[in-house]
Amino acid sequence: MPATRTRGSKKWLATCLVVFSLLLNHFLQNRMNDIRSDLGLTRLEPLDNAPPMLAFSSVALGGFRGIIANALWARATRLQEEGRFFEALSLADWITKLQPTFPSVWTFQSWNMVYNISKQFEEPEERWRWILSGVNLLRKEAIVYNPDSTTIYRELAWIFQDKMGANLDTAHFYYKERWASEIRKILGRRPDLEGILASQDPDIVQKREQLKTRFGLEIETMKRIQDNLGPFDWRLPESQAIYWAWVGLENAHQGQRNFLRRIIWQSMALAFERGRIIENESAQKLEYAPNLGLAPYTHAMFLKVREEEENPDYYSTIDRAHTEFLQNATYYFYLHHQMETSGLWFAELKKRFPDSLPAGLSLEEFALNRFEKNLVKADMNQARVIIEGMMRQFLYYLSIGEEDQALGYSNLSRLAWERHQTRVEKARASDRLAMPEYEELMRGLVDRIFQGKEGFTDSMIAVLKTRVRFIDTDGTPE
Repeated sequence: MPATRTRGSKKWLATCLVVFSLLLNHFLQNRMNDIRSDLGLTRLEPLDNAPPMLAFSSVALGGFRGIIANALWARATRLQEEGRFFEALSLADWITKLQPTFPSVWTFQSWNMVYNISKQFEEPEERWRWILSGVNLLRKEAIVYNPDSTTIYRELAWIFQDKMGANLDTAHFYYKERWASEIRKILGRRPDLEGILASQDPDIVQKREQLKTRFGLEIETMKRIQDNLGPFDWRLPESQAIYWAWVGLENAHQGQRNFLRRIIWQSMALAFERGRIIENESAQKLEYAPNLGLAPYTHAMFLKVREEEENPDYYSTIDRAHTEFLQNATYYFYLHHQMETSGLWFAELKKRFPDSLPAGLSLEEFALNRFEKNLVKADMNQARVIIEGMMRQFLYYLSIGEEDQALGYSNLSRLAWERHQTRVEKARASDRLAMPEYEELMRGLVDRIFQGKEGFTDSMIAVLKTRVRFIDTDGTPE
C-alpha cells in the first residue's frame, strides 16, 4: 500500500510539473518570440494571404516546425542525391509549408523542377511545363515570403539566363519561342513603355495587370531598367534575367548581392550578342542577331562594375569579358556594314586592352581573324565551305530584309576569298588550293538557292529574285 501511494504521489507530482512548465512557457513565450523575431531567427508574425495548410502548420506546430523541417530536409537532400527527384519534390513542398521563410528550400524545389524533372521528359512541351512551374514557384510564392533574400532573385534570374537563354538544353529554342510568344501577346514586338505606363485606356491598363499577374513584371521597373541599361527586347530570356537581378538589388538585403550584379553585366553582354529578335515569317521561326543599340550601355556597365568590384581576384574575369565584348562590338558593327562605328570600337579595344591584339593589326585583318584559324588550316574544299557559308548568310539576310547585316557578310565573304587566294599564291600551290573566281562562286550559290537546294523558302526566293538580277564586280547582288 505505501508503495502504491508513493507511485501515485510521483505521478501527481509529475503532472503538476508538466502543468507548471506549460504555464511558465505560456508566460515566457511572448518574450522569447520577440527576441527570436528581433534576431531574425524565425517568422512569427502572421503570413499574409497564406494558403490554409500553411496557416495551419504555422499556428498548430509552433516551434516544432523547425525540427520537422530539418528532418524532412535531410531526407529530401538524400533523395535528390539518389536521383529520386519526384519524391524529393514532394518533401520540399512540405518543407516550404512548414518553413516558408527558408529560401534554400524554395530554390531546391525550383532547381529540381527546372533542371532535374524537366529532363525526365522527351517532349519540349512537357519540359517547358516543368520549367515554367519552377519559375512561377519562385515568382509567385517564394518571393512573397522572402522579399529581402538575394537567394530567390538570384535563382530566378539564373534560370532565365542559363536554362532558357543558353544552349545547353536541346530544347532551348523551344523555350525561347514559347516565352517570346507569351510576352508578345501582351506587349507586342516593340512596346512603348512610357506610353503604356502613362495610358489610362482600359485595354492598356488590363495589359499592365496581365503582365504583373502572369509574369510578375511591372512596367515602372521595366522602364527604369531600360532608361538606365539600354533598349532591351523584353521577349528575350536575357532581359528577364536582368529584370529579376535588378529587382533583387532594389529589394534584397539578406545575402550576397555581387552575384546579382554579375548576372546583370553578363546578361547585358549576351543581349548585345543576340538580343535582337528577327521574326522569320517565311520559315516560321525566330532568328537572333546582335542588338547594336546596347553597345554603349554594355561598355559603360563594364567600366562601372570594374570600378565597384570589391574582390581584386575578380578583376581578371571582368577584364576578359570586357575584352570579348569589345571584340564582338568591333566585329558585329563590321558585319552590319557600319565601318566607322566598327573602327571606333576597334580603337577602344586597342586603347584599353592593347595586349589582346597583335601589333599593327588592321580592322579588316581583325575581322578576318575571327575565323582565320579555320581558314588557314583549310584545304580548298574546306575554305570554299567557309566562304560560301558567309555568302549564304549574305543572301539569307538579304531575303529577309536585313540590309546592313547582309552587306556586312558580303564584304566579309569577299575579304575571306581574297585572303585565301593570297595565301595560295604565296604558297605557290594554285593547282592544289586555288578555287573559282568569287563571282562564279556567288552565281553557283544563287542558282542552287533558286532551284530550292539550299533550304530557302519560296517567299525568300521570291524576294531574292527581285534583288539578284546580276552580280556586279563587288559581288553584291543588285
